[in-house]
Amino acid sequence: MEVVILAGGKGSRLLPHTAEIPKPLVPIGDTPIVEILLRQLKKAGVTKVHMAVSHMANLIMNVVGDGNKFGLEIVCSTEEKPLSTAGPLKLIKHLPEHFVVANGDILSDIDIRALYNQHVAGDALLSIATYEREENIDYGVLETSAENVVTGFSEKPSYHFTVSMGIYVFSRAVLEFIPRGKPFGFDELVLELLQRGKKIASYPYDGYWQDIGRPDDYARAQADIERIKGLL
Repeated sequence: MEVVILAGGKGSRLLPHTAEIPKPLVPIGDTPIVEILLRQLKKAGVTKVHMAVSHMANLIMNVVGDGNKFGLEIVCSTEEKPLSTAGPLKLIKHLPEHFVVANGDILSDIDIRALYNQHVAGDALLSIATYEREENIDYGVLETSAENVVTGFSEKPSYHFTVSMGIYVFSRAVLEFIPRGKPFGFDELVLELLQRGKKIASYPYDGYWQDIGRPDDYARAQADIERIKGLL
């Protein structure tokens, strides 16, 4: 398996932790997030990793090096300008027929090999690891008509959503739908594939998953330090 790690974002939502270092290098305990991910990928049977970098790229490249210390081959692909979350894939040459893509700020015990195998055995162009989230609203939620008449009311309701975990398997044919040299997000890519009637598969997962996107997410990850050590 080959993997692309998206590590080019500025991590603005995670300030002040990302004021001086890029988000993939923010530590959980004393280990950078990206190092945890790389060691997991090695255990899963990954052989080569493409690091898509931009913001503070030199710091990330200095930490990961050529991958030898992780038992991996690591090649860095640098964006001259930010290309969002799907655009960087267009810069990477010689990707295999199927490859994994992962955000550089994800902590999970998902079985990457099982996700990859499901994709290869299926006929979807893109497979998305998904998670069920429950969001609690701390307000009374009203339903109103066009005439501003209240038609329903829920006190502090909970809503359930199926969300992307930030871990995917791509077929190389997907790259045809990504424009070259301009910002193009994963959301835009999914909408483009749906509009063209292309099949996208879901891989539901209910184990451990934490997206280190905001300070409260980071605090939860730090509280889970013993469980995260078990991922290595």
